[in-house]
Formats: sequence, C-alpha cells, structure tokens
Amino acid sequence: MEITEVRVKLINNKDDRLKAFCSITLDNEFVVRDIKIIEGTSGHFVAMPSRKMSDHCEKCGGKNHLRAKFCNNCGASLSENRAKKDFRGRVKLHADIAHPINSACRHKIQDKAIPAFKKEVEKSKQPGYKPIEMDEPDDDVPEIIS
Repeated sequence: MEITEVRVKLINNKDDRLKAFCSITLDNEFVVRDIKIIEGTSGHFVAMPSRKMSDHCEKCGGKNHLRAKFCNNCGASLSENRAKKDFRGRVKLHADIAHPINSACRHKIQDKAIPAFKKEVEKSKQPGYKPIEMDEPDDDVPEIIS
C-alpha cells in the first residue's frame, strides 16, 4: 500500500487540540477522509475517522447518542450507564469507521499526514492563502443514481 496523496484542511479554533482534518489516497484508488490531526502532549498524532456510538430508547425505540440524558424522539429519561466499556475499562463513545490493523500502518499514515499538516500550516502564513477544498467531487468517478 502506498499513500499517493494527502490533503489537509486546517481548523481555526486555537483553543482546541484538533488542528486539522486530512484525507489520504491509497494507491491512487481509495480515499480515507476525516482523519484528524490532534495536538498531543508529545506532539501531533493522527486519529482515525469515527462515528458516535448510539443506542435505542427502551420506551419508543428512538436512536440516541450514548451521552444523551433524554430521548430525542419521545423525551423519556435515559439510563446514564448505557455505554459499554473497552478492555481498559474506559467508556466507549466512538467507533472507528476505518483504521490501520497494525502499528506499522499507523506510522506510515502518520509519517505522511503530519509533514503534510506542517507544510499546510506554513502555506497558511503566506498572503493570499486559500484553504484546500476537501469535498471536491472526483471528475472521473461516475455519479450513482438510485
């Protein structure tokens, strides 16, 4: 697997640890979007795209995220301890959509994404800087109509 392209979109919130979103293209054929670049205590790292975990209201069956105190559908009070815990005992609130299987792959992604992020930060300091559009449609991909 070769990472053939990295696109970085900087985030302007200076108080947040989230610094950018990036997308990577693998072998000029497959794109993974919404990889986060986060500022940690020992430098920047990547976090894979994820979704909020949810469950269903016991009363009406409506879908709610795990931190919700009341049902979005019927307003019923929801139990506070609905979230499952991971192997470390931490509450699992998000699930990865895509992720590397081993640390070598994670390092490969991080070794391309972090330098691209730093390069984009330097470009952003130039006059007339225009941020990259992350959701540009691919011209050579036919639109699927259902």
